[in-house]
Amino acid sequence: MPINRRSALGLFGLSVASGSVRAGTNGGQVAFKHGVASGDPLADRVILWTRITPQAPGAEPIAYTWTLRPMDDRAGGAKSGSGVTDAGRDYTIKVDVTGLEPARAYTYEFTANGVTSPRGRTQTLPTGPVKDVVLAVANCALYSGGYYNAYEAIAKLDRVDAVLHLGDYIYEYAPEGYGYETGKLLNRQPDPPRDCVTLADYRLRHACHRSDVQLQAAHARAPWIVVWDDHETANDSYVGGAQHHDPATDGDWNTRKAAAIKAYFEWMPIREPADHGFAINRAFHFGDVASLFMLETRLTARDRQVTYDRDLQIGPDGKPDVASFKVKLNAPERKMMGAGQEAWLGAGLKASVQAGRPWQILGNEVIMARVTPPHFRKAMGDEALEALLADLPATARKRVDNTDRIAALNLPYGTDMWDGYPADRQRLYDLIKGAKANVVVVSGDSHAFWANELYDAPEGGQRVAVEFGAAGITSPGAGDDLKGFPVGDLLAKANREVLASNHNEKGFVRLTLSRTQAKGEWVSVSTVLNKAYTTQTLKTFTADHGPDGIGPLVAV
Repeated sequence: MPINRRSALGLFGLSVASGSVRAGTNGGQVAFKHGVASGDPLADRVILWTRITPQAPGAEPIAYTWTLRPMDDRAGGAKSGSGVTDAGRDYTIKVDVTGLEPARAYTYEFTANGVTSPRGRTQTLPTGPVKDVVLAVANCALYSGGYYNAYEAIAKLDRVDAVLHLGDYIYEYAPEGYGYETGKLLNRQPDPPRDCVTLADYRLRHACHRSDVQLQAAHARAPWIVVWDDHETANDSYVGGAQHHDPATDGDWNTRKAAAIKAYFEWMPIREPADHGFAINRAFHFGDVASLFMLETRLTARDRQVTYDRDLQIGPDGKPDVASFKVKLNAPERKMMGAGQEAWLGAGLKASVQAGRPWQILGNEVIMARVTPPHFRKAMGDEALEALLADLPATARKRVDNTDRIAALNLPYGTDMWDGYPADRQRLYDLIKGAKANVVVVSGDSHAFWANELYDAPEGGQRVAVEFGAAGITSPGAGDDLKGFPVGDLLAKANREVLASNHNEKGFVRLTLSRTQAKGEWVSVSTVLNKAYTTQTLKTFTADHGPDGIGPLVAV
């Protein structure tokens, strides 16, 4: 997709200040404190977003105008319009600009009460032949977990056609919860100072995240294509509840879920479902190179997770009843996607292949590969293990003991991932094979980098896809808890489908697709504890598109 090189990065980066405060005639003083964003690009349209901050809550409705201008020298193509926003949508603005030209780059901005917003850059999708497509894949940005250096690194990329965000854009936790120590150290305490439960809570949490100038820079750099995971509502959410939801204290789950998603739709540059529901699976086509299918696997169909604490019972012999647990785990009726989404995806994969596009990308919230945990004590030996544990808190030993217990039983690394829904994963693989698609899965949630090959059987079988997992922007993971442990290396040694993994870094995946090759790069930032940082491409992997389908992943 072409990029106009004449624009200076600083135009869309951190040098752009939020709109200044100025008195107006129909809403008092206003400001643009949360930047601008664009999203859900198609060949002829794109969503533009911003928020106006009024002087005081409960202000009158505020009128605004918007302008979009082509970045090239060709005549015509500018668009403009006006509207009104109010407290009913938290003073956010979302405009679906239509009638645009394919593969064209634009700048855009908003004005209200004489105040002009920062300027953003966006572009439409191409319809014809393109050399390649470059995507940045991001997820898991705990505000209290550190500085958003990886978002800034995305904003500074020489080229990025779109940013794919795979969820956990916000976290619903109270400040004293997950990531508390880092947040305290950096004075990055989320607002509100409590678990998010109400509409007001979720709106404040989105506003807190969007006040960050590094995140604003990434939004202003390129259009985003987003999907939620669990923390946009509550940890380990599913259709009927969540691990982090107690009806006795948090009220009705459906009420909380609806509030969270209303705030999400207000604050994110996403085209909303016509029925105002939760089905945000949708497709995007990047010329003749790739189709992207964004999956929703949290709120429309997901059954409650099986868990080791609740479902792995002790049998009459005093040992864990693994057989009964696996019966629950493998129950064919358990789903992550509903029948409607499966039918949509199957038809979309076939149509993309028939259109001659060599690649089909699945934007997916959680790791899809079969992964069993490493047995740390067996792999490392008692002496090396104890030497590392000696310098770590007691929680690290507990994590190691729990992991080794599950590894000894040959059970999955995590049951909130696709490993927790093996029958539904097999149905998905059948869709891929039925379409003869060449699938690249991009996944989030795990706070780790992954390069995986996906097979339709635990032993032998057919390779049906490759998978790139993106590390978190800031969210801590296994590598933060088990400092010094070779978690990723041990996972790769223990699992056929894991070519490589890294649980120690923060960053994003840069995915480049040409007609003949898919390339995934692990891009890491040196720190999230200081705004002075460097970036590094840790590893690069490629997979070729051949006459017999997708080839193996190769470390370059």
